[in-house]
Amino acid sequence: MHWLENIREAFRSIHGNLLRTVLTALIVSIGIMSLVGILTAIDAMKYSLNETFSSLGANSFDIEAKGYDNRFRRGGLRGKQYPPISYLQARLYKERLGDDGQVGISAFIAGAAKVKAGSQETNPNTQVVAGDENYLRNQNYKLGLGRSFSQTELEDGANVAIIGAEVKEKLFGTASAEGKHVYLLGNRFQIVGVLERSGSGSGGGGGADRLVLMPLEAGNHMPRQQALTYDIKTAVSQPDDLHFVMDQARGIMRAVRQDDLSQEDSFEMESSDSLANKLDELSGSLKMGGFVVGFITLLGASIALMNIMMVSVTERTREIGIRKALGATARQIRQQFLIEAIVICVLGGALGIVLGVSMGNAVSLFVGEGAFLVPWLWMMLGLLICVTVGLASGYYPASKAAALDPIESLRYE
Repeated sequence: MHWLENIREAFRSIHGNLLRTVLTALIVSIGIMSLVGILTAIDAMKYSLNETFSSLGANSFDIEAKGYDNRFRRGGLRGKQYPPISYLQARLYKERLGDDGQVGISAFIAGAAKVKAGSQETNPNTQVVAGDENYLRNQNYKLGLGRSFSQTELEDGANVAIIGAEVKEKLFGTASAEGKHVYLLGNRFQIVGVLERSGSGSGGGGGADRLVLMPLEAGNHMPRQQALTYDIKTAVSQPDDLHFVMDQARGIMRAVRQDDLSQEDSFEMESSDSLANKLDELSGSLKMGGFVVGFITLLGASIALMNIMMVSVTERTREIGIRKALGATARQIRQQFLIEAIVICVLGGALGIVLGVSMGNAVSLFVGEGAFLVPWLWMMLGLLICVTVGLASGYYPASKAAALDPIESLRYE
């Protein structure tokens, strides 16, 4: 009997015992659904979280001067205090890095400022920051209304500002704020944009909601009692390029800061990719757990399938005897029952893969929005497991059918 005829015979047998076959295939489909569904959900959630981490700065790093360290180092020596990064050094770094990364320079102006507009004023909890053209993109702040600073405003240090949603509501309510003026730190600024509401910020400081952003040059001319401290944030487009760009940035910054070859770095570089690394470790552990859950479910499915095949061999004992009497060999009988078990598994597995992919992508929607993920690797793995389960579950019943004596089989009632 050829392979094609064995497959046809398997479908005829399935059609003859439809309810039993459907129940068995459903058991297999549940096992495959749990395995493929869990792995798909993990991959989809990882993709969605990677997109979120990227927008939160996971593909970026910060550079700041090494400050004074109150803790004693080994040997009782205090940590060395290095001078802050100057505006000239930050500009030189940005120019020399070029297109390798998107460099944003900002300076903290005030953290407890009042903003006034007419008779209205905010609480003294508004953060004032001066930034360049890349500040909003690197911080993932989005404009809800208005526009960003023009190149002329950035170069001339014009008194224009972008305000947070909470500042806008406090000063102007539901009215439009574009083109109107506010007063802060003794200066008058024209509003050109309003940021989208973020809801919260790091450290509970309100994030973008309580922020007033001005051009970097304007911040340099604001009255102050001490020199500004400049923050440098560099973002890369591809996560794989992060460490390469960091190495480039370290060499450029050492040259800009004029660090001697024998001297340690006078600055610190802090990368945000630790979130992505922790996510990789967590997803690996979750996948291992998914394999365990799927294996246990498939083990139960394989036992159920083996039991069904044993019942099928018993019910078809007389049929086996007739086939052997007509010249069928033990190998052909074994192939017939093995293929039947594999067909049942593949039918159930195909349904389980469809349900698993759908379930995995549905679960990922609870974490964040992302594109529909088609896990070809897990789908191929699911089909391979189906064939393996069919072989493992059908081999013993097939061997038992092949070993039946034809004379005794013909006498079986």
